[in-house]
Amino acid sequence: MAVQAPIGTMSRSQTQRRKRIVQTAAALAVRGGVEAMQMRSVAERAGVALGTLYRYFPSKMDLVVAVVTEELDLLEGGIVRRPPTADTPAGRAVDVLLRATRGLMREPELADALVRSLIMAEVKIELDSRITDLVWRVATGSLAAENGEGDDIDRDDVGYVLAGSLTSVWIFELVEILKGRRDVDEVERRLHIAAERLLVSF
Repeated sequence: MAVQAPIGTMSRSQTQRRKRIVQTAAALAVRGGVEAMQMRSVAERAGVALGTLYRYFPSKMDLVVAVVTEELDLLEGGIVRRPPTADTPAGRAVDVLLRATRGLMREPELADALVRSLIMAEVKIELDSRITDLVWRVATGSLAAENGEGDDIDRDDVGYVLAGSLTSVWIFELVEILKGRRDVDEVERRLHIAAERLLVSF
């Protein structure tokens, strides 16, 4: 079985190659959805051997997650540069989740793949934890102190658990959007209701 190359141990050229692969996969998904992200097509367009691609990404879902992770990196960077300004923890948390929603909905096929991977656990990922970390840091006003790393977060803390519950609500609402049963305005209303009740003790 192929083993995904650890990012932290890659050389500069390997890191650049990995980034090129992810960008190529994202471009294919934009034009034809996740179905267009065939491993052979990605390898050919990225200019790498198929075996090399599999060393970086052992499965198509690993590649999908890498593409969505890059979107989350952009989200986190945007929030660090322009933090939510709502007066309440609930308001700030909802701002984060709405930004994530709008970012993902620009590429519904990728959003669908993300949600399926979270629900079905097709690969070991921690994207929901990353969102929860971000929601918790923003809601508690500790974004600057954590520098976006979240290393000092106590994930057994009641507040963090409640932020995780809000993230679970958000994932469900994403499913509803993807099924055409909700629009973003309705999701915003529902997230505000959930956040105001779950984060009341922040």
